[in-house]
Amino acid sequence: MSAARSRLGLWGLAVGACLLAAALAALGAWQLQRRAWKHDLIARVDARIHAAPVPAPPDCTGSCEPYTRVVATGVFAHDRETLVQAVTEAGPGFWVLTPLEGEGGTILINRGFVPKERRDPATRAAGQVAGPVRITGLLRLTEPGGAFLRSNDPAGGRWYSRDVAAIAAARGLSGAAAYFVDADATSNPGGLPLGGLTIVAFPDNHLVYALTWFTLAAMVLGALAYTLRDAGRSRNDRSA
Repeated sequence: MSAARSRLGLWGLAVGACLLAAALAALGAWQLQRRAWKHDLIARVDARIHAAPVPAPPDCTGSCEPYTRVVATGVFAHDRETLVQAVTEAGPGFWVLTPLEGEGGTILINRGFVPKERRDPATRAAGQVAGPVRITGLLRLTEPGGAFLRSNDPAGGRWYSRDVAAIAAARGLSGAAAYFVDADATSNPGGLPLGGLTIVAFPDNHLVYALTWFTLAAMVLGALAYTLRDAGRSRNDRSA
């Protein structure tokens, strides 16, 4: 009876180990599929970033592709600009989001970065361009709510994310497009705001994760093989 129980336990262990190894291997295969999807996404975004600019759509009622290179014309409403806290390669400060009013409607333009000491428009008056302008940049999807652990405070004028709907409501912008545009590096008079600081980066650790899951699956099977071999040796020693 004891030997039968031992064999039954080994069979249960083998089945459990094989199921676990299969699950781990499936996770590894899924990560390889995710890697292929991510590489395709990176290629498509890179193509959009370097493509010729297309007219900015009036809205995103259809499907707006993020990081599409667009061009928009109109007049800036500088009196309704919004500062959104930012940390960039140029240091901490603010993004300057200014409504661009054109024939097709209003689009929020992220004109670029200003340091904290230049948040007051009076300190960068040269950059408050008057008259018609032509803006080229990347279409970006709205960032609702705020940043991690910090919610936007429209009433207090504290913004931690580029929440298009909330900014439009706070600034009284009726009919504003549901996206914003990151302006390119075309220099503004006086050098501020500083555009062209968009970072396009996608984490790509899927191969490492896949290898980790496959390694764990191999370790489980290796441990099972060792256990079965050790059990076989024990039976042989008892029968000798």
